[in-house]
Amino acid sequence: MPMRLWFPLGIVLLWLLMALFGPLMGLQPNQIELSKILLSHDSAAWLGYDDLGRPLWDRLVMGAQTSFMVAVGVVTISLFFGTLVGAVSGYIGGWFDHLVTRVIDIFLAFPGILLAIAMAGILGPGVENVVIALAVVGWVGFARLSRAQVLAIKHRDHVQAAIALGVSPALIVVRHLIPLIMAPLIIEATFGVASVVIAEAGLSFLGLGVQAPEASWGSMIRDGTRYLLVAPHMILVPGVALMLVVLAANLLGDQLRDRLDVRLQNSR
Repeated sequence: MPMRLWFPLGIVLLWLLMALFGPLMGLQPNQIELSKILLSHDSAAWLGYDDLGRPLWDRLVMGAQTSFMVAVGVVTISLFFGTLVGAVSGYIGGWFDHLVTRVIDIFLAFPGILLAIAMAGILGPGVENVVIALAVVGWVGFARLSRAQVLAIKHRDHVQAAIALGVSPALIVVRHLIPLIMAPLIIEATFGVASVVIAEAGLSFLGLGVQAPEASWGSMIRDGTRYLLVAPHMILVPGVALMLVVLAANLLGDQLRDRLDVRLQNSR
C-alpha cells in the first residue's frame, strides 16, 4: 500500500471505529462536572471540558457517531435513488428524459446548502430530518452522473443483443447498465461523504441538526464560539476532527479515482 494512502485511510478507519464502538467504550458525554468547566485538560479528559464541564473526548466520539450515521444514510439513499432515476432517464430518453433533466436543472439552480437549510427548517431538527433534507439535495449529482454514463453505453452490442432477445427494459437497466457505471458512482459517493459531513456540521451549527444533549461536531463548534478567547480547545477539538475527516475522505476519493480510471492506468 502506498504511503500516501496510510494517512487518509487511518483517519477514516479511526472515524469508523469511533462511530461503531463508541457505545461500547463506557463514555459519559453528558456528565456535568461544574468544577471542571472550561478546563483545558486533566488526567481524566486529555482533550479538556466544555462550558458545562462535560468531557470533550466523550462528546467528540458521540459527534463521530452522528456524522457517520448521517453520512452513510444520506449517501446510501442518494446513491440508490439518484442512480436509478438517472439510469432509467438515460435509457428511456424522450419526454421522460427531458422532464428528469428539467427537474435536475431546477435543483441545481439553488445552492445545495441553502436548499438543505430550507428543508431542515421545514421538517424540524433531528438526525432523521437532517438525513432526509440532505438526501433531497444529494440525489441530483448521482442522477446526472448516471444519466450521462448510461447515454454513453446504452448502444453497446451487449445491450442491443439483450433488446433483441426480448429482455425487459427494467432488467436491462439493472443487470446490463448499472453494473457498468458503478465505478464513477462509487467515486462520487466517496466525495459525497465529505460533503455530507460538512453539511451536517453546518446544519447542526445553525441549530437545525441534532439537539441537546446529543452531540454533533457542528454544535460543539457553535457552543465553543462563545468562549473562543478563554477556551479555544472547545473549537479546536471538533474543528480539527471535522477537517481531518473531510480531508481524508477527499484524499481517498482522489486515490480511488486514479485507480479506477482506465485511461490513467493505460498511460502509465
